[in-house]
Amino acid sequence: MRHLVKSHRLGRASAQRKALLRSLVTSFLEKERIRTTTAKAKALRPMAEKMITLAKRGTLHSRRRVSRFVYKKDVVRKLFEEIAPRFEERPGGYTRIIKLGSRFGDGAEMAIIELIGSEFKKKPKKKETAAEKAKAAAKAKR
Repeated sequence: MRHLVKSHRLGRASAQRKALLRSLVTSFLEKERIRTTTAKAKALRPMAEKMITLAKRGTLHSRRRVSRFVYKKDVVRKLFEEIAPRFEERPGGYTRIIKLGSRFGDGAEMAIIELIGSEFKKKPKKKETAAEKAKAAAKAKR
């Protein structure tokens, strides 16, 4: 019987699954938004939220616990100095999963997982100068 043994297994052995989750959490906290499969995003969410909650405590012990799980030291620093203060008043629910549909190659359901309150704006289009417009017009005439 599998009482109280609930986890997302992701088709991997336990060591591989732990390594996958550690790398997902590290890149998620580094970039604050990643695109992955829906199953991996759902497995990632509790781990990432646990890391943010630990960082909100701000103690040396919590920093060491996060350092055991997150691969990069600069990501640990970013988590404690930038991300945790943003969520100081929020009691939980720091992430959002947005489903995207199926991946073209294998049909896997894709999703974006991001931090709540992270503003991702599209890069503004570069305005064309008069010289670039003239160059494009000359190319079109050919």
